[in-house]
Amino acid sequence: MIFITAKFRVRPQDADRWPEIARDFTEATRAEPGCLWFEWSRGLDDPTEYVLVEAFRDDDAGAAHVQSEHFRTAQRTLPPHLAATPLIVNMKLPQDDWSELGEMAV
Repeated sequence: MIFITAKFRVRPQDADRWPEIARDFTEATRAEPGCLWFEWSRGLDDPTEYVLVEAFRDDDAGAAHVQSEHFRTAQRTLPPHLAATPLIVNMKLPQDDWSELGEMAV
């Protein structure tokens, strides 16, 4: 799978509304057949920082995502709400789902 984590620094005046601002993009991406997950979290120490954790089945699914109309729309509509260019970590991993954190087994 392709595993991606990205940090989005949102303008302070838009931070509380970010889930709504990104909703169409989020829902459309989650509906892609190759999307394994696409989840936002808000920073505990910095309320203007959102972290996106996403995964796609394979290279074809990742390519379909960045070539989609909703991705192109997000490239136009999301940056006006950002305070900085997002930061990203992008890795290929030999798995297709989350693994359990054995050190904290329940």
